[in-house]
Amino acid sequence: MNALRTVFLLTLLTLLLVWLGQAVGGRTGMMIALALGLALNFFNYWFSSSLVLKAYGARTLAPGEAPALEQDVRELCEAAGLPMPKLAIVPKSTPNAFATGRNPEHAVVAVTEGLLQLCSRREVKAVLAHEISHIKHRDMLTMTLVAGAVSAISVLAMMARFGAMFGGQRSNNDDRPSGFAMLIAALVAPFAAMLVQMAISRSREYAADDGAAAYGRDPAALADALERLHAEIPHREPMSATGATAHMMIANPMHGLANLFSTHPSPEKRIARLRAMAAGR
Repeated sequence: MNALRTVFLLTLLTLLLVWLGQAVGGRTGMMIALALGLALNFFNYWFSSSLVLKAYGARTLAPGEAPALEQDVRELCEAAGLPMPKLAIVPKSTPNAFATGRNPEHAVVAVTEGLLQLCSRREVKAVLAHEISHIKHRDMLTMTLVAGAVSAISVLAMMARFGAMFGGQRSNNDDRPSGFAMLIAALVAPFAAMLVQMAISRSREYAADDGAAAYGRDPAALADALERLHAEIPHREPMSATGATAHMMIANPMHGLANLFSTHPSPEKRIARLRAMAAGR
């Protein structure tokens, strides 16, 4: 169900991109929109991983440097049928974790120092299982496609605002948009794209929780970890000022957001689902 929902939302986001291109520049605008989306996705696919790790000051661990962490990840990867990813430590006191990389062969699982200090080994392994599930489902690629489309929509919306300001007019014999159409597109499209992006992110988090329960075989441990994280995050320094990478984290680092505008499902719903899984085993 989560996979079908993701496909539907990705399709909706693509249609939104094409519609905005049409509103900005007619048929030519549609082609420009698709080209811009592809270019941004190409960049994100190849470079976003290294940029994110550098932004957080993550340090890649050498083999054998953290034997317990390495053993737990190896066991989870064997259960998921994945190659061993690189491991990284983020020097942040805020407890959190994320996975990045363009595919399973180039994946990196990063955990913060705060996570290792706050949670027990059992809880950390459950968090790692969640990130391994993201790698298994290729969620990094999915969110790269989403980010590229949203970025393209933002650029086109800016172009639409300029076009509306200078009074884009359309004659009866061409497909150029009117100033009013461009203005509506500039106002509606970025907001709609943001809602779709957040809905996709929430869907992938639920799927990763399910995968964590399957690979780690301890959904109660993940529920315990999420309770700890969400109780502690509001009292720690934010992971970032903008929240641009909030969707990558296991727990929403931008606490206090309404569900509609959040990259993550509500903690209460996630924890309740995991508790129900544990009770049903």
